[in-house]
Amino acid sequence: MRTIPLGNGTLQVPVLAVGCMRIHALEKDAAERFVQTALDLGANFFDHADIYGRERSEIVFSEAIGMTPSVRERILLQSKCGIRKGISFDFSKKHILESVDGSLRRLRTDYLDVLLLHRPDALVEPEEVAEAFDILESSGKVRHFGVSNQNPMQISLLQKYVRQPIVANQLQLSITNANMISQGIHVNMNDDQAVNRDGSVLDYCRIHDITIQPWSPFQYGFFEGVFLGSPKFPDLNAKLDAIGERYGVNSTTIAIAWLLRHPAHMQPVTGTTNPERLADCVKAADIRLTREEWYEIYVSAGNTLP
Repeated sequence: MRTIPLGNGTLQVPVLAVGCMRIHALEKDAAERFVQTALDLGANFFDHADIYGRERSEIVFSEAIGMTPSVRERILLQSKCGIRKGISFDFSKKHILESVDGSLRRLRTDYLDVLLLHRPDALVEPEEVAEAFDILESSGKVRHFGVSNQNPMQISLLQKYVRQPIVANQLQLSITNANMISQGIHVNMNDDQAVNRDGSVLDYCRIHDITIQPWSPFQYGFFEGVFLGSPKFPDLNAKLDAIGERYGVNSTTIAIAWLLRHPAHMQPVTGTTNPERLADCVKAADIRLTREEWYEIYVSAGNTLP
């Protein structure tokens, strides 16, 4: 699969990340088939979090892939920490270190290629995060660091203390959840799409070489449903189908191709555990939509142009 540099360019990654949030729900044979399909497709960057499946997702994945040193050399592992059931968020040094150790144990590996802080913690003490990152890097347990759902000022505050570069920011983004794009189009306009809800995080990440990893690339709202095939988005689905026919692919492929067409060089996180649908997602890596097609899709989702 085509690759891109993650963040500052010291790590080359596939243009798609395989999200493993739901893998815990698969039976053993299905999980093995899903992971093997990903590897066969060249999709060897796997995204995890300690809370996925209440820790089960990391275990199921490591069993499905048959983790060994030789297997580990062929893949890239990313996990996230910071969400605590019953307490909400915890970026304390103690929790970060304990969480990473737990993920390493469940994934049966000695190191993570990337660790993300999972959503913002209102009580974050960046000095403690910096200490945790230094320990994790010096011990070889984590090689690269990032965040999720953080705005520019939160990242800047963290980066004031953290020595390591922030290489990724995992953010919700899809054709129907595109405010971070829309507010940049509706600058100086008196409409809802002009509202800057995230501090221009898209431009900030581009300026500072932080790779945006769009999560839920097929969802509308906050886990309200998938827009593909939904009667709520007839114009969008008609447009995706029409453009898909032009390229000989289906609407799933075109929805991912829409994200990949953006010059920010994003790395979408696929959330499917269906091997056939994953294959459709991977096909998007070889498609470059025209400027006209990109805007046609954008408008068909209900987004407007000034």
